Amino acid sequence: MQSFRTELENPIVVKDIIDLEQKIRAFREGKIHDEKFRSLRLARGVYGQRQPGVQMIRIKLPFGKVSFQQVLRIADVADEYGSGNLHLTTRQDIQVHYVSLDRSPQLWAELERDDITLREACGNTVRNVTASPDAGINADELFDVTPYAHAVFKYFLRNPICQEMGRKFKIAFSATDKDTAFTYIHDLGFIPRLNENAERGFKVMLGGGLGAQPFLANVVHEFLPENKVIPYIESLLRVFDRYGERTNRNKARLKYLVQKLGLEEVLRLIDEELTANKYKTYEINLEAISLPVLPEPVAEAAISDADAVHYQQWLDTNVVPQKQEGFYGVYVKVPIGDIKTDRARKLIAAVRPFVADDIRITINQGLLLKFVSKEALSGLFNSLNVLDFATPGFDSLGDITTCPGTDTCNLGISNSMSLSLVLEKVIFDEYPDFIYDKDIKIKISGCMNSCSQHGLAHIGFHGSSVKANGKVVPAVQVLIGGGTVGSGLGRAAERVIKVPTKRAPDVLRAILDDFSSNSPAEQSFHAYYDEKGKDHFYQLLKPVGDLSTLQDHEYVDWGHEETFQTAIGVGECAGVVIDLVATLLLEGEEKLQWAEEAFANESWSDAIYHSYSVFVNTAKALLLDKGINSSTQIGILREFDAHYVDTAEVVLSSAFNGEAASTFSELVLQINKNEPAAEFATAYLQQAKEFYLQMSVRREEQFKS
Repeated sequence: MQSFRTELENPIVVKDIIDLEQKIRAFREGKIHDEKFRSLRLARGVYGQRQPGVQMIRIKLPFGKVSFQQVLRIADVADEYGSGNLHLTTRQDIQVHYVSLDRSPQLWAELERDDITLREACGNTVRNVTASPDAGINADELFDVTPYAHAVFKYFLRNPICQEMGRKFKIAFSATDKDTAFTYIHDLGFIPRLNENAERGFKVMLGGGLGAQPFLANVVHEFLPENKVIPYIESLLRVFDRYGERTNRNKARLKYLVQKLGLEEVLRLIDEELTANKYKTYEINLEAISLPVLPEPVAEAAISDADAVHYQQWLDTNVVPQKQEGFYGVYVKVPIGDIKTDRARKLIAAVRPFVADDIRITINQGLLLKFVSKEALSGLFNSLNVLDFATPGFDSLGDITTCPGTDTCNLGISNSMSLSLVLEKVIFDEYPDFIYDKDIKIKISGCMNSCSQHGLAHIGFHGSSVKANGKVVPAVQVLIGGGTVGSGLGRAAERVIKVPTKRAPDVLRAILDDFSSNSPAEQSFHAYYDEKGKDHFYQLLKPVGDLSTLQDHEYVDWGHEETFQTAIGVGECAGVVIDLVATLLLEGEEKLQWAEEAFANESWSDAIYHSYSVFVNTAKALLLDKGINSSTQIGILREFDAHYVDTAEVVLSSAFNGEAASTFSELVLQINKNEPAAEFATAYLQQAKEFYLQMSVRREEQFKS
């Protein structure tokens, strides 16, 4: 582990990796509680698997951009530390499975050699910032959104305001009004706009989310100037951190805060936080994401007679013209999002002569290759075809999105990956014309949490179970009618019926046969669903769900040989907050150290926010001494006033104007009433330090008495 400390250039990254290494050692020695350690490792991309003793490592790739060398580096790491497989996710990340916890710091160091991070890929943080994969080459885009997505990623990485929120926070940028990044199901979504003066800005969507209870986002700005994007996100994150739920994780997403407080109140609180922001405007570096070096010209290759039809299908479904004249984007369908490392290396070698060194992971778990000349298309097809990467029908009905399900996930109920392959075979074998249909999407999740976005599918499935004949039967909940409308509008799929999972192919056949037979040629699936209504589909599928006709093989899930059992572990989609007084006080001490370091570096805003965290952590520790557990930070401030300040048990010392603060809330909430300047940072840090020391001494005296 020592070598990376001298080989890596970024001292912040080195410190991060050393910190993870030290925390793992402390955890092994029993010095850090399991729940606290879970929160810490999740924020560093280390996620517990269904299988005991191994971890899933999530690699954070902003808007899915990855170079040839980065793919090769990740493949090497997956071989050395994992199972030799790369899993592409719906958030444009790559996951590596079966990694030893003790080896995760070294794995991280290996990735950082090629500027790849794990930081905040999981946990209660700002997750990977996603974007339409064709941003930058889309012929219909007003401007390229990738520099904005990149700026947001850089600004909030390691930012104190979003390290330990109540839950995760997701941000997306769509390239056009077609909304291929699904802004309407994100905490914050951005769609490009130009105002009457041709100035850049964004339509802003707020408060969306899927999961067990889908919420469609609200339009909160029709035009937010480009230099206000990062300040707006910062203000919202401050509100979410302070007011968001922290006890009941099922109610801790931003969508529930909007539901609880009301949209108008959330927007008012956002405006109130603007004063505290590090920047009131933030100019985006539009050169941060430059055009890649173009591939050298190549001669057109011959296509064999045996491949002629296949080649035309591939051209029709997987190839799109770029806005850069003479070039094409080429999509690669990746079944279940899995690429074995040996195939990943062969893929890079195969495409390198024909494409630019700028691969994008797509939101439906495929790949986008860019800047392919017309002459290079045939050669690229031949090279991909040899590796079985030239399957037509990208992003069509026959390109199903799926999560790992019970293969590796703690929350998985059913085997979504095997089911995905079964349904794709049904489509290619029995409904080949549908590989040209890009208007109908099928998405499958192993549980109700919608990691594969079944809640926005035209035809969605999520893992479940039913009981029959005294046994548990693996099942899928069927959802129909979801999908993207455009310009920030979307539809949440409706739950229609639950059927044994082995009958999912019959569900698909029934829906497709009914649609093909009973809808006019030009009618969309959404219009067809709306015309027929939910009950029509329930009646259509009711015979499929009849449990009186169960066969023995239906008690076994896809991809399994044993009889089905529901074995759900503890999910780690976000860290669990630890409520131990001693741990909280130790955290307060650590945050105080961070505040002092930031202050020494004249990072006034960071010093102030770390100081704020000292106040909150310390107050929470003292409240727990009285058996009081508040579920929000704002609640902690109010409860501390009620149980300590109002009772005169704690007397607040002088603060910013030489007078004692009347309430703890008034003292702490000076954070959003002052500019993040040196004078305020000095006073606020000093007050936080005095408060922490005062409370620590108080608790020590309690133990002595």
